[in-house]
Amino acid sequence: MIKQACATAIRFGWGAAGLVLLTGATPTTELEVTLNQLRSSKGMIRLCVTANPKSFPGCAKDAHAITRSVPAGEHVIRVQGLVPGTYALSVIHDENGNGKLDTFAGIPREGFGFSNNPGLGFGPPRFAAAQFALSGDADRQQVKIRYLF
Repeated sequence: MIKQACATAIRFGWGAAGLVLLTGATPTTELEVTLNQLRSSKGMIRLCVTANPKSFPGCAKDAHAITRSVPAGEHVIRVQGLVPGTYALSVIHDENGNGKLDTFAGIPREGFGFSNNPGLGFGPPRFAAAQFALSGDADRQQVKIRYLF
């Protein structure tokens, strides 16, 4: 069986065989996110990377969003396999580990941050304020974690 497959590949030429193997291959890249100013190593860091402005910052409605949960002691998170494009990311420091950003009267009680570190206003920033282009090379984002309480 293997001899027959090799003979077929030789007959059609290695170029054609390689083309068949690469059909549908999409180039991917890596994103490195460095977290600055975490106040403790308690709980978890929840990261969301999305290309969909309608699902930013929570990613809940984006089936293609990339999410990661890592212990809060980790200050660098690498996300691999991203297709080059425009993205925005959000981060929460879930200190009590309950899987969500705790708030009091709509004000976050836990740490949060966004790509490009946009200024604070009422509510989260828009996708456009946090967006960044991810090219074929590895990209880096420095995210300042902010605490209001």
